[in-house]
Amino acid sequence: MSDSTSRSESSAGAGFDEQDRAIVLATQSGLPLVSDPWAAVGAQVGMSAEDVRRRMQRMQESGIIRRIAAVPNHYRLGYVANGMTVWDIEDDKIDRLGREVARHPGVSHCYRRPRHLPEWPYNLFAMLHGRSREEVERQAQALAALLGSACRDHRILYSSRILKKTGLRLAVNSPGRT
Repeated sequence: MSDSTSRSESSAGAGFDEQDRAIVLATQSGLPLVSDPWAAVGAQVGMSAEDVRRRMQRMQESGIIRRIAAVPNHYRLGYVANGMTVWDIEDDKIDRLGREVARHPGVSHCYRRPRHLPEWPYNLFAMLHGRSREEVERQAQALAALLGSACRDHRILYSSRILKKTGLRLAVNSPGRT
């Protein structure tokens, strides 16, 4: 489970140099689909595969890069029912229960978020994917059973359209750079 806070910019940005920037530019659309992606990136930016791997690990540890992971297209895999479940969980139990929800096999991501009372009492969000709404609802029932009496309410918010999702993209020549 993650929460909505992140490391401060000063700590995350410390030590980010031109070589790190070159690696980010080379990988921001994804790692090359080759047997040794670190070597392919290294050849592109003029450093060894080990240097690329080491620098990416350091950037991940410092919070500059959140994670390195495969991101499958769940629609192409047949998972067309996508529901963001939102839960009103007792504050003193949310950390423990959030970790349990995040481990559930149907949950792709799980977040703690602040409530916005009185309109929005929900503080735990968990994305479920299924081949049908019925499958998502069964998964949500399993989560409700797991959460037990610590859960006061929940809803399932289904996706109504696909949005293009991308992270931050650095400009090749950002302002002040030539």
